[in-house]
Amino acid sequence: MAGCGLCIHRCELREGQRGRCLARVCRDGAVIADNYGWVSSIALDPIEKKPLYHFYPGSRILSVGSYGCNLSCPFCQNHEISHPDDLNEIKQASKYISPIQLTALAERSVSEGNIGVAFTYNEPLVGLEYVLDSAELLHRHGMKTVMVTGGLATAETCERLRGRIDAMNIDLKAFSDRFYKELAGGDRRMVMEFIQCAHSFAHIELTCLVVPGENDGFEEMEAMAAWIASLPGGKDIPLHVSRFFPRYRMQDRPPTDVDRVYALAETAAKYLVHVHTGNC
Repeated sequence: MAGCGLCIHRCELREGQRGRCLARVCRDGAVIADNYGWVSSIALDPIEKKPLYHFYPGSRILSVGSYGCNLSCPFCQNHEISHPDDLNEIKQASKYISPIQLTALAERSVSEGNIGVAFTYNEPLVGLEYVLDSAELLHRHGMKTVMVTGGLATAETCERLRGRIDAMNIDLKAFSDRFYKELAGGDRRMVMEFIQCAHSFAHIELTCLVVPGENDGFEEMEAMAAWIASLPGGKDIPLHVSRFFPRYRMQDRPPTDVDRVYALAETAAKYLVHVHTGNC
């Protein structure tokens, strides 16, 4: 048996067994990232698509994703790679790209406005080793590094990103323990601690996807915004309030009412300087 201390689940794995994220596996008595270097998605995106509105706005960034996730959101928009039904199929459809190759691809895109690499699409933290190795090399070549993450990781894991990741968009999915435990299979307090850690060394922006009947209350949004504002310099942390659309296993409700999204954004703006709406 070997333990994985990356996140709240702290999976204890037998030889050959995968963690609940599907990306980490016990091999030769140690837990490793089995998705290391396997890229299922790659695109040169506007930085605003991450979304990052206050980090090199107007630039583009080479975005890469693999497979696996340590959350289990029923509304996942990338469930095909985050929670694949067939890992062999995903691997066959993926391409192995080493950190050296990834850095070369990023450099070749500079003429198209690229500033670096964003680890995104699935949960990049479950492939932490690839992120760290690639980020170190990208920095040596003067490139920026970005991560789009659910932030469900220990403080120790977050500290390993210090000096490697320049900016993050972190999902703060709700401000209730019930939402995280019953819907996402995570832990709100761990995500909050991850945000505090990341804020100490990287540019961060936060995203809250507003799901009807789940996290769309004004009191909850007010509590979330007030907590963000309470962090050092927290009033200037951008918050993206985003509209839900039926996806994956949550197709039993309509898209979030646009007026509700705008009203919740106005509530957050009582505490925060930069509040943006998304998917509206």
